[in-house]
Amino acid sequence: MQKRCDRNRKRSKRRAIYCPEHGCYLNSMSQKYGLFAERAGQLQERGMKRLDALMLVAAKTAIPLDGEWLEAFWCDECQKTKWYHVCKHDSTYELSLAPPELWQQATGVINPHRNPSVGEFTSRNAQMLRYRRIEECRFIY
Repeated sequence: MQKRCDRNRKRSKRRAIYCPEHGCYLNSMSQKYGLFAERAGQLQERGMKRLDALMLVAAKTAIPLDGEWLEAFWCDECQKTKWYHVCKHDSTYELSLAPPELWQQATGVINPHRNPSVGEFTSRNAQMLRYRRIEECRFIY
């Protein structure tokens, strides 16, 4: 028989996401960035029939992929932050390093492998959701 305090525990549990290399618990370092499919081939890769995928893409421009997202995690063993493609199956999580093709399918995420010709000031200001031009630009006279 369980204690009353154990029975009534309503707090959510930590997600069981572990490093594929070391097996240690991974700490999330970003929000979840959902993935979308824009082509029928992307849906077929996930097990949808060809005709169904073509009809769905014709009806909608972007189809959200349930249970898949990009997220950055910190590994205590490597002491690095890495971006992973996370697939949730029931209550288990499958992790793989995020390939470059997935960055085009994610919404709201800024590609960490950005264009090297863009300056630091421009990329920093592009990441700001709301900025006031005069207040954010600091000039030295």
